[in-house]
Amino acid sequence: MKDKSRILPLFYKVNTSDVQNQKGSFEQVFTTHEKKSRHKVKQWRLGLKKVSNLTMWDLNIYESETKLVEHMLEVVWTKVQEDEKAERSTGYIEAFEPRKRTVHKIIEMLQHDEVAIVGVCGMRGVGKTSMVKCVGAQAQRNRLFDHVIMSVVSQNPNLRKLQGTLADLLGLKLPEETECRRAGRLHERIMSGNRILIILDDTWGREDLSSIGIPGRKELLRRNSKVLITSRIATVCHCMGCQTTIHLNALSEENSWNLFLKEGRTSFDKLTDDFVDVAWRVVRACAGLPIALIAVARALLPLRYNTDLSSWNEAALQLTSYLSSYSPDLDYDAILLECMKLSYHFLGSNDAKSCFLLCCLFPNGYNIRIEDLVRYGIGKGLFQDSNIKNARARVHLGVKYLKDVGLLLDTERDECVRMNDYMADMYMSISSLEDGLKFLVNGDSENKSGEGYNAMLLMKHRGGDLPSDLVYPNLLILLLQYMDMSKMPSNIFTNLNALRVFDLSFTNISLLPVSLSLLTNLETLNLDYCDQLTDISVL
Repeated sequence: MKDKSRILPLFYKVNTSDVQNQKGSFEQVFTTHEKKSRHKVKQWRLGLKKVSNLTMWDLNIYESETKLVEHMLEVVWTKVQEDEKAERSTGYIEAFEPRKRTVHKIIEMLQHDEVAIVGVCGMRGVGKTSMVKCVGAQAQRNRLFDHVIMSVVSQNPNLRKLQGTLADLLGLKLPEETECRRAGRLHERIMSGNRILIILDDTWGREDLSSIGIPGRKELLRRNSKVLITSRIATVCHCMGCQTTIHLNALSEENSWNLFLKEGRTSFDKLTDDFVDVAWRVVRACAGLPIALIAVARALLPLRYNTDLSSWNEAALQLTSYLSSYSPDLDYDAILLECMKLSYHFLGSNDAKSCFLLCCLFPNGYNIRIEDLVRYGIGKGLFQDSNIKNARARVHLGVKYLKDVGLLLDTERDECVRMNDYMADMYMSISSLEDGLKFLVNGDSENKSGEGYNAMLLMKHRGGDLPSDLVYPNLLILLLQYMDMSKMPSNIFTNLNALRVFDLSFTNISLLPVSLSLLTNLETLNLDYCDQLTDISVL
């Protein structure tokens, strides 16, 4: 019973109360065996009582045995996937004693009777997100909390999205429109539960927990619930009411080297000292930042059997060349940027590069639908030698590759990915490595000098506004998701001659404008979730 998350009870043609209280046939059997071994039967009784308290499958509530088996398979597969995701994102922590000690320290503080809010702070890329994910997974395995829910706050918090994520993880629907009423519903759900760990990741400034729907300290303690906050800035943790803050530092050189070898699946035992020296240069350039070490190690995976020093020297040179003019106080953001550029540079798949560049269009924390990447890629002409089925397979393979090297992350939503929140502001710099690419993401859409732009994303709830007209003659991709299209000028698309991909999903558009017919190069038009659209005669 030590790992209850792996115990999945099935009550087959029995009454769960009979199991819990050992009544009916259970009582008869136990009474018979009790005469032979009272101690063993006592253990059986205790075990059955614990198992019966775990919510799982009861045949009596299913239409048929087939429905029961289908649900069992779905739940077990979901748990397997969750374990795999947790292992991929936090596995390295268990390999290093200092990190394990930090995990234990955080869990110890979360178990303190008078502590409701705990902070974890440290520089960008030092591994705060992986740390709290590991804490959450371990706390749930040890049954310290009944629910562990996590959401990213980010530099520009989207309160509705934050509330929605936490509510979804608690099985709560928030139909209310106002943020205040949504907060009230979320607060009510948390207070009706017990032993909930709420993780708020990547917090940049003081956020009012009550405006989100998170109860105050005393209320949390009454329900044995806790809040765990991560931030790059210690004072933010203090302002958020953290009663204790744990600082996370960069890895030592020895641990950096071991992490590099582990993630790169590489051993230099049989190679020359020259190889080892070059590899050490690469490791030291990562400055002990786990995100950088993992990204670089995975990017260099194809070279692990390469006995030619030239590629390794190229990687070392790219990472260390800019450091020669740096002061001893290293710019860790610059280090991370160089590491991510290297990771992109060594991508062996053109499909992966294409998928990554499409993802660069989306803002921090956005759930990018993989199917949208398929549509955009086809529309842009990336898969001209493939049919739709093959193009979809190529995108999924490219996305998997990007997740393996750490350039993309899984999300809480199926069939979606997101950019790494800690490095979102670096992706535009990486995308500029490709000649001729220029993106505009919720920028100055009224700027009429748009000749250089190839792709544009505007989102109403992200701060974008629909311009009076669009003069972007070289624009290939235009995404207007969530925009208010009720006052859209009829001639807005007259100067988008090169456009190939147009996404109007999640908008309130009711009538497609006549000027849409002027988009003679258009290959992909996405009208998903345009619930008010009634007239598409222009097509």
